[in-house]
Amino acid sequence: MSDIEQPQEPANTADQKPTDSASFEDYLPIDEHVEEVSENGQQVRRKGIYLLPNLFTSAALFAGFYAIIMAINGNFAAAGLAIFFGQLLDGLDGRVARLTNTQSKFGQEFDSLSDMVTFGLAPAIIMFMWCLSGLGKLGWAVAFIYVASAAIRLARFNAQADTADSRYFTGLASPPAATLVASTVWLGSEMHYTPENLPVVAVFFMALLTATVGFLMVANVRYHSFKGIDFSSRVSVIALFVFLLLLVLIASDPPRVLFIIAVTYALSGPIAAIWRQVRNKQG
Repeated sequence: MSDIEQPQEPANTADQKPTDSASFEDYLPIDEHVEEVSENGQQVRRKGIYLLPNLFTSAALFAGFYAIIMAINGNFAAAGLAIFFGQLLDGLDGRVARLTNTQSKFGQEFDSLSDMVTFGLAPAIIMFMWCLSGLGKLGWAVAFIYVASAAIRLARFNAQADTADSRYFTGLASPPAATLVASTVWLGSEMHYTPENLPVVAVFFMALLTATVGFLMVANVRYHSFKGIDFSSRVSVIALFVFLLLLVLIASDPPRVLFIIAVTYALSGPIAAIWRQVRNKQG
């Protein structure tokens, strides 16, 4: 019996300590973002996201959300102002990312989704709540045309980002398109036009304008992107004076000045295309 192994008593697990302690991230319901980046010619995996540029993108997204809430509440002036601030913030996030060398694939996708809300969905809802709702099915169909055009515009921009000429946009960019639609509503509300007293002819004109802006976003028309402007280079004093004058004009009458700027930029693409065709025929 001495050669038979006796069964051993189970160890007291209460006195044992876990070999691997769980980290705080194990209890979070969100996985950490991991992205491959190029460093010194090699692809390496990095955790996390850059905070600063994504804060600007988040602020632009909130501006679009705030514009939608204000439009639902009938405060179209605040909705138009929110779209304007969203455009300013959208222009800053990319420049901040380039200046601080914090560009990332996550930031690009987040910026595109933010643009869809702020410059695609919000302007359509603002216009719909102001005048298109009275047209019934035609009204929401026109609003959807604008939303769908903005989605197609952003998808095409993302697909051609690596091969397209950065000096030009193909189609009207969604931020100036949103500014045109929102500033139109803002200007109309400042002139005391409401959904109740807006003339029927004006309502159909707004529907035509919204659909036309949507068409310009997907049309094969070139627009200057102004991305070639180097803000770190030296310029003449007159350039600074013109910039300050523009700020004064916007501050003095925001809806009217923004509307004029947006219409001018929206028409610049088709006018330039027609001018090039005329010159080619003459040449």
